[in-house]
Amino acid sequence: MGDRGTSNHTEVTDFILVGFRVRPELHILLFLLFLLVYVMILLGNVGMMTIIMTDPRLNTPMYFFLGNLSFIDLFYSSVIAPKAMINFWSESKSISFAGCVTQLFLFALFIVAEAFLLAVMAYDRFIAICNPLLYSVQMSTHLCIQLVAGSYFCGCISSILLTSVTFTLSFCASRAIDHFYCDYRPLQRISCSDLYLHKIVSFFLCSIIILPTIIVIIVSYMYIVSTVLKMRSSEGRKKAFSTCSSHLGVVSVLYGAIVFMYVIPDRFPELSKVASLCYTLVTPMLNPLIYSLRNKDVKEALRKILEKKIFLFNSILTII
Repeated sequence: MGDRGTSNHTEVTDFILVGFRVRPELHILLFLLFLLVYVMILLGNVGMMTIIMTDPRLNTPMYFFLGNLSFIDLFYSSVIAPKAMINFWSESKSISFAGCVTQLFLFALFIVAEAFLLAVMAYDRFIAICNPLLYSVQMSTHLCIQLVAGSYFCGCISSILLTSVTFTLSFCASRAIDHFYCDYRPLQRISCSDLYLHKIVSFFLCSIIILPTIIVIIVSYMYIVSTVLKMRSSEGRKKAFSTCSSHLGVVSVLYGAIVFMYVIPDRFPELSKVASLCYTLVTPMLNPLIYSLRNKDVKEALRKILEKKIFLFNSILTII
């Protein structure tokens, strides 16, 4: 056992994703639930991106950010859901070492990018509501592209650091990851390395990601609320709160789950899995619904697309 304690992590060729500790007969139910949610994620986010790209009226900074949010939701849920569904039917439930590295890297990249993008969206709403006359000047196309590129860049750097630190650990305690995807905290549990430096780096990364983005969101909304309360028009206040409530709903679900998962001490693995479901599958599923159902422009664009499709379909039937 002492030899194993000094063995290098590269000797590990694969891991086992334990998943949810439920009776085998419930795996079919979980598979169907994951499949339903994932199909809704695909339809909702692809639909949202299609609407934004095809309707010229939605060629604004807010919808540019929203389109990127749908892109991120689509891809990081795709990193998790297909493998989880495969493992419900698999006896081995294994994932290769390279697959685990890739899954952690891509998931960390997109989830961090989303955190920064939500802060960017809060700043965008702050400019739109508090400085409407200067909005088109301050939120130029060039700046919007820079802000989105910066979100992806921060996600990439954070992901490289986290993945590098995580997979320098020696995994000699076990190959079984008590989770339904490769995440750094479950990987810590099966490591026999000294985790002191790793936990410091992880805490530092969480701090520079969560704190600045939350501060930007909170400060932006403090100014927004102050400005909205000063509005004389009740219609203007209603429109402003309607626009911001969608964003706040997304932020609350995502950050609530992330804080529970990564800030609260890791004592309840099963609860951590439920919290993970919130931001890996539930949030990407709800985002398109939240923004489409509460947004008149998106609903109008969707209505026009459906009318065109119905007209085209009726024209084809008439010709036939």
